Amino acid sequence: MNYLEEYKKWCESPDFDDETKKELLAIKDDEKEIEDRFYKELEFGTAGLRGIIGAGTNRMNKYTVGKATQGLANYILEQGTQDKGVAISYDSRKMSKEFSLETALILCANGIKAYLFENLRPVPELSFTVRNLKATAGVMITASHNPPKYNGYKVYWDDGAQIVAPRDQEIIEKVKKVKFNEIKTMTKKEAQEKGLLNFIGPEMDDKYLGVLKSLVLNPEIMKEEGKTLKVVYTPLHGTGNTVAERLLTELGIKNLYVVPEQKDPDGNFPTVDYPNPEDKKAFKLALELAKKVDADVVLATDPDADRLGIYAKDTKTGEYKSYTGNMSALLIAEYRISQMKEKGILPENGIFITTIVSSDLAKAIAKYYNLECIEVLTGFKNIGAVMRKAEEKNDKKYVFGFEESYGCLIGDYARDKDGISAVMALCEAACYYKSKGKTLWDAMQDIYKKYGFYKEAQVSIVREGAEGAKEISQMMEKMRNAEIKEIGKYKVKVFRDIEKDIQKNMETGETTTTGLPKSNVLYYELENNCWCCIRPSGTEPKIKLYMGVKTDTDEKSNKELEDLKQAMLKLVE
Repeated sequence: MNYLEEYKKWCESPDFDDETKKELLAIKDDEKEIEDRFYKELEFGTAGLRGIIGAGTNRMNKYTVGKATQGLANYILEQGTQDKGVAISYDSRKMSKEFSLETALILCANGIKAYLFENLRPVPELSFTVRNLKATAGVMITASHNPPKYNGYKVYWDDGAQIVAPRDQEIIEKVKKVKFNEIKTMTKKEAQEKGLLNFIGPEMDDKYLGVLKSLVLNPEIMKEEGKTLKVVYTPLHGTGNTVAERLLTELGIKNLYVVPEQKDPDGNFPTVDYPNPEDKKAFKLALELAKKVDADVVLATDPDADRLGIYAKDTKTGEYKSYTGNMSALLIAEYRISQMKEKGILPENGIFITTIVSSDLAKAIAKYYNLECIEVLTGFKNIGAVMRKAEEKNDKKYVFGFEESYGCLIGDYARDKDGISAVMALCEAACYYKSKGKTLWDAMQDIYKKYGFYKEAQVSIVREGAEGAKEISQMMEKMRNAEIKEIGKYKVKVFRDIEKDIQKNMETGETTTTGLPKSNVLYYELENNCWCCIRPSGTEPKIKLYMGVKTDTDEKSNKELEDLKQAMLKLVE
């Protein structure tokens, strides 16, 4: 698209309001900024629309939200499922409430019922609600863990999972065809009078939390040990505490300390640079509080509460140790699966779903408990797609699913990762191990001793704007076209180009297919139980490097991982 022509159109067309035009006219002398705002349209990635808030085709604003919603409405009408309605929730970000209402009113203007949460709620509750209401779709207004200047728009289908191929592309095609002057809307009053706009209240919290509580495997132990277990929790100014504090209190956690400075929703995220539980700096206030109250475990969810970060106390040193997303998810997995087996409720046809960039420890745990381990592409929606297939065929039972980016799901009540149930599951695990005289850190070390010391790392290289997008594309092509036989000291055993659907054995030269949907991902299986992977982010202007190792000691694994990381960075320079 010609960005200058698009810019001019937005400045002059009656389709855009005066406030938008004023914002755009203020940058008339900044061609680089104009280019960044108009060089492309926001695209659906692994998590739907996501972009910086502001005027322009490459920004989150009421027009891009409106275009996406009108396209979604056109698709729903074509499917003939408009009577089932659409559930809508939103997080604490700037413009989230406004975008959610805009979404609802556009759907209503198209004759589609909208079920809008009357206040902000976490993304997993939205996924649950879609299923509970038997809605045709769901929309969550959120940019997850991105910086404050971002917002986003996640689309869910009737199973409660984010849209996947081919439906995502079909919806995108509908969105592309929408012109801004074709976006329908109506007033809030009119939508309510016609019975099209319906608000969801606390009754859905009761249903959602009721299901979560039913998943606790050792409620009595949790109630007993919860009397003395000390937990620090922060929602990082997001949606998490709308339900988390109530849930843990009702389950018996008596010493729950919610970080007061971060308790209330605030789209400016004033106490953190980056509201991401993957970022250790986000835990600063939580760790200060933990040291003050001598907490056993420290938990943080991101603004839409689908991700969970954790620190646990190492009683040997008194230090709080951070867990990666792999570690926390696999601690939950080992605890829950071992307990299900002990209680005789572990299904014989159980499946454990993970992603290709997550820890290989998942395969080891699945093998030990005789579960089928299924690998999918990055993005929890792909885990949701496998769950849907298993549900439809009724031939496999979902046991656990996770991805390395700090997200997991302990039951089949939803189809997205759930930071709230993860908070609950970790507190339950902490209570259980406490009853055995162990801490969560002790439990993690026991897992490594049992299966091997699996360690993983992820490095992001940020390249913003149009030039950054080009550079990321060039980096991927350079790697794709290179015949890489070694990465540092590690020989490449198998190379997978998932975009081209090619899997090549580097020792024999034999080529097969990957068995995965096409995606811009390069994967290297290395000798000595090592691996690495490279892919552009679907939601942020960055290229991501993933790597993993396995040895027989913690020290060896840490060294091997650092060596591999440096080798990967050198490769993409």
